[in-house]
Amino acid sequence: MEATAKHFRKRDAILTCLRSTKVHPSADWIYEKLKAEYSDISLATVYRNLARFKERGEIVSLGTVNGIERFDGNTKPHVHFICTDCSGVLDLHGVAVPEELSKTVSGAGQVSSCQLTFTGKCNQCINKEETA
Repeated sequence: MEATAKHFRKRDAILTCLRSTKVHPSADWIYEKLKAEYSDISLATVYRNLARFKERGEIVSLGTVNGIERFDGNTKPHVHFICTDCSGVLDLHGVAVPEELSKTVSGAGQVSSCQLTFTGKCNQCINKEETA
């Protein structure tokens, strides 16, 4: 019984960590944040639970950014911007997901999800270049 409670505490901590940040973290980032409080947590536990959360639709994978899978705890449709210089991932709150796009492709089958992601150089990286 005690082992199960610990297991759920870690699982809950992983989900809470992901949902409480806006940085769209990797599994490694989550592991680093939690290992001080949960000394017996392993990176494999983080990966296993992230896969479970993805399967259940509790989180979203943004795919890989510079070879590292990034996650989002916000499962509501929204748009992202990924910086090609610093690998930062930003939510674009002022940009709506175009519903007509889903309607257009619905002739091909049933659309279950759509992710709209812009890539380019973020303002922070542009400003660094300009001041250098």
